[in-house]
Amino acid sequence: MSTRRTSERAVSSLSGYAALAVALLCVVVAVISVARASGVLGGLIVPVLLGLTAFASITGIYMLSPNEAAILTLFGSYHGTDRSGGLRWANPFLRKQKISLRARNFTSDKIKVNDLRGNPIEIAAVIVWSVRDTAQAYFDVEDYQGYIHIQSETAIRHLASSYPYDEGEHSGPGAPITLRSSTAQITKSLTDELSERLEIAGIHIEDAKLTHLAYAPEIAGVMLRRQQAEAIIAARSRIVAGAVSMVEMALQGLSERKIIELDDERKASMVSNLLVVLCAESDVQPVLNAGTLYN
Repeated sequence: MSTRRTSERAVSSLSGYAALAVALLCVVVAVISVARASGVLGGLIVPVLLGLTAFASITGIYMLSPNEAAILTLFGSYHGTDRSGGLRWANPFLRKQKISLRARNFTSDKIKVNDLRGNPIEIAAVIVWSVRDTAQAYFDVEDYQGYIHIQSETAIRHLASSYPYDEGEHSGPGAPITLRSSTAQITKSLTDELSERLEIAGIHIEDAKLTHLAYAPEIAGVMLRRQQAEAIIAARSRIVAGAVSMVEMALQGLSERKIIELDDERKASMVSNLLVVLCAESDVQPVLNAGTLYN
């Protein structure tokens, strides 16, 4: 069974300064009437009426700051929402419940959850939100701020389990969307899911970004070694590719300039030596051949 939703409707209010002036005028006139009264009964009717008018004028006054609204209810029935700023006046029988329209930050706790590959990770996010529909926020959920906290945690958990932490072995142009590298896509996905979940509460999501993302402590060391190994492999692959290119250039230059004629065996020996020199992590110590070219 779906809950019936409430929609905000605007309501107009009067100036509170005018109501304050009326209240002061009624008090002054009531005092003068009592001073000039000749009879007890006849002299009290006008002051009492003026006093009631002043009381209604005073009790109906309320003040709204910028980016603040007042939800007006009459005996439990929603009357409307007043977004006018300053000193306002409305029916004194109306209950005025103020609600902030300002943008607010909510920083979630660090949550431990498994990513798409099943690796335990820690994740947290900061969410910037504001009240869009005051009636929905006040009437359609029990506590809209608590509702935001619970639904935000649920959305963050769902986001973390929908994407892998990093590319792993699938790096390159066709790599999947990941939590660590695809910042724009992850932000959009989190914002869209939060907007959908918080629509019933009349909440508008201004922005949502991850503030903490890391492997869980129990696997952080292993994953760090894996990342280091991947970085080393990538670096060595680049070094080998460059070394092969340089060896090819050297053999081609010797052949074109006819500096020396090398058979296949000597070419293989030269290629081996050059690759050792170019790919070694430390400086290579040369070994000088004391013999002649032909033994």
